[in-house]
Amino acid sequence: MTEKRVVITGMGVVSCIGKNISEFKESLENGRCGLSLLEGMEQFGPLNVHVGGQVKDFNPVELGMDAGSVRRSDRFSQFGICAAMQAMEQSGLKAGDNISASRLGVYVGSGIGGMQTFIDQTLVMNNEGAKRVSPLFIPEMIGNLGAGNIAIKFNAQGPCLPVVSACATSTHAVGEAFRAIKYGMADAIITGGAEAAVNPLAIGGFANMKALTTAENPEEACLPFDRRRGGFVMAEGAGIMILEEYEHAAKRGAHIIAEVAGYGNTCDAYHYTAPRPDGTTTAASLSLALQEAGYRNDGLLYINAHGTGTHMNDSCETKAIKIALGEEQARKVMISSTKSMHGHMLGATGAVELIASAIALESGVLPPTIGYREPDPECDLDYIPNTARRIQAGYALSCSLGFGGHNASVALRRFNA
Repeated sequence: MTEKRVVITGMGVVSCIGKNISEFKESLENGRCGLSLLEGMEQFGPLNVHVGGQVKDFNPVELGMDAGSVRRSDRFSQFGICAAMQAMEQSGLKAGDNISASRLGVYVGSGIGGMQTFIDQTLVMNNEGAKRVSPLFIPEMIGNLGAGNIAIKFNAQGPCLPVVSACATSTHAVGEAFRAIKYGMADAIITGGAEAAVNPLAIGGFANMKALTTAENPEEACLPFDRRRGGFVMAEGAGIMILEEYEHAAKRGAHIIAEVAGYGNTCDAYHYTAPRPDGTTTAASLSLALQEAGYRNDGLLYINAHGTGTHMNDSCETKAIKIALGEEQARKVMISSTKSMHGHMLGATGAVELIASAIALESGVLPPTIGYREPDPECDLDYIPNTARRIQAGYALSCSLGFGGHNASVALRRFNA
């Protein structure tokens, strides 16, 4: 079987640092923090969690959705559709015009799905009885409807695979889409993730696990790789990419942003929430992606780390990078966690970080880890502290880790025809 090259021809994002690619790119390059004090949580009592990455002033109708679709969909699905519309517009693809509907797929996942719908309808049942539960409850709530609604919107009749692997969800989705195109199962795939779980129930669960920061200053809340780090900051939004077979894209004259070149998928098989402490399985994921991409320590590499700002994640991820690259090479690569700006978007975060990586390769500007002040002896690599770095990387690697031990890595290469 002939292996195909896979490229990125469109991207879309909805996040707290930008509701389109232009705003998102500007925020990354200027190190702008989009985190803020949480709104809408007051009536649920004290949670001792103060900061989140909420998408403010989100109006899906203004972003192109019709009012009927908005009424029939959960917020997570709205995020995904709006990001997909941006990505499809940028790509110029249209099913039945310049791509066969049967060769256009959708691989979009969500770690949690329609959680707010679940909460709202549970309250309806408790207060008014099961007969008052909305007939739209199930189609709004189930996590695969993000992908399903996008497929309907764009008449994508090819393979449709909604991935669920917690915080690794959308990195896995992109990786599996890459493989599907590489081995000829589709000409293009709309891929990524969407999440809308910034609510008291989810925050309460994560907070009681001691996973979230209790910081009250948004500028000092998410501190990846910094010795002061005290937990992650929950955020919401979506990241969607259009992956396309290279010859198909070139034939129609599409603008190519970057090339998707490698994918690694491993499992810790260790603990249902904690990462494997020695970093070996995460390292294997990184190595698999780099090997498939043809990286041999011979090009400038940028890593967009999972970098949650929890003590264990950041130290284990640092170990993994050293194992995958070797100690000497690990000290030469440039690493950042853009979560320091946009927070942890759970199932959407991997795709958003891959978009940041693609932007970095195309623009030659590597985004920083903001808020970095106090180095940690356990995290002793180059994390691009506080200020973006203007340097042209040849490769980018994005890594995501999810509860259940899921490790996903996707390698991008700067595009050269």
